[in-house]
Amino acid sequence: MRNHWFFKIINYLKDTSQLCYGVIHLIFMHSCDLNVSINKLSKIEGHAGLDIKIKNGKVERVDLLVAENKRFYTQAIIGRPAISAPQLVSRICGTCSIAHLTACTEAVEKALDIRISPQTLLSRKLTMYSLMIRDHALHLYFFALPDIFGIDSVLDLGDEKKELIHEALHVKEAGNNLSKLVAGRSVHPIYEQVGGFSMIPDEKKIPDTIKELKSVKKYILNLAEIFYNCDWKLERKVNFVALTTADFSFLEGHICSSTGACIKEENYWDHLQKVVIPYSQAKGFEFEGKEYMVGSLARVNLNKDALHPETKKSMKKYLDLFPSYNIFHNNLAQAIEIMHSLDHSIELLEKNEFKKEEIIKPIKQNGEGVGVIEAPRGTLYYWLGVNNGKIRYANLVIPTAQNLINMREDVREEVTKICARGIDSENKAKCEMDIKKRVERIIRAYDPCMSCASHFLKVRWR
Repeated sequence: MRNHWFFKIINYLKDTSQLCYGVIHLIFMHSCDLNVSINKLSKIEGHAGLDIKIKNGKVERVDLLVAENKRFYTQAIIGRPAISAPQLVSRICGTCSIAHLTACTEAVEKALDIRISPQTLLSRKLTMYSLMIRDHALHLYFFALPDIFGIDSVLDLGDEKKELIHEALHVKEAGNNLSKLVAGRSVHPIYEQVGGFSMIPDEKKIPDTIKELKSVKKYILNLAEIFYNCDWKLERKVNFVALTTADFSFLEGHICSSTGACIKEENYWDHLQKVVIPYSQAKGFEFEGKEYMVGSLARVNLNKDALHPETKKSMKKYLDLFPSYNIFHNNLAQAIEIMHSLDHSIELLEKNEFKKEEIIKPIKQNGEGVGVIEAPRGTLYYWLGVNNGKIRYANLVIPTAQNLINMREDVREEVTKICARGIDSENKAKCEMDIKKRVERIIRAYDPCMSCASHFLKVRWR
């Protein structure tokens, strides 16, 4: 009897000591602090950094810093002739030059009551498709694929995958050549102007362009399969916002959201709230008081039924994944948009003849106009005031600026999951490397353009 109680006491003390050890270890493990800093995020457009502060095992701060210098384009165009403003703002970013040119042109035309011809609208669609083909290809092949294959650069691809580089160059070249045919140049095109196009496509070059566009479709199927097979997942229920159009042409439609809002283009600003990000060179935005996401994922989620019939047929397996809340499906959505841009461009070139037209002149010299298009990275908004034919004020909302808050919260979500696994002194360095790798992957999935995002912050000098 005496021995029985003795052993019960011994076992109790043993169990208690193990419990205490477990509690102490758990407290120590989650009380570890960690500061993660990425000075320059790689494989994105422009320059940005990231600072993450973890205290007692919890994510306290996530600071996404846009580090581009401000260039004051909104101030630079004030007082300039409205018809020249589109070419000026296209210099905001070489990658996005067509998007800025087109959105600004649309805003000027609406301010001056210029009604463009059906042929001009068709040419603009082709110009936007050329942008989507080459811009999405740049991101997917050169920025995103290295993450998939665990390498620093596509130049590090092994011999068995080196054909992907050739495919990438062919796809980009197809987009560039389409832009040259329709708009004069692949970057900062010269044919697209306020009121029309100064030149029409050379009919002798159209058959070769069609042939080239058809030839790269098989490469996009290969590309889509790679991203389809990627098992990365980060799902967080967010609001998607995009300009929805009848033919998925990125031009002219209604701005809709996954919460059910559907508004006119000119009313977009009424639903946005600016958010000052004090440590960054760019401001953020909320839609109806909440974070939201724009871009390819939003467009395919909200408007996939409007995709070209050939695209819906060839990409059906991939489209079945949408709507999706997985941020990494933004890359797959970009591949789908390349295919749509190829299919619709081929149809438009095959079924239409281009005739020389006069540039339509302004009916008035004063007014306000809003231009909204879907740039590669999301909804691009221009609101211009014109007085006596000159720009009186300009208000721009850039896709990446709209995504900044949502991007930051996705990073917070991923780091919180990593912290939940535990951080202690032994795995601190490994954890830091894991965080860096994962959060860069998330940010690249958005395909941000920090250059565009940083140019529109108003500075009040003191």
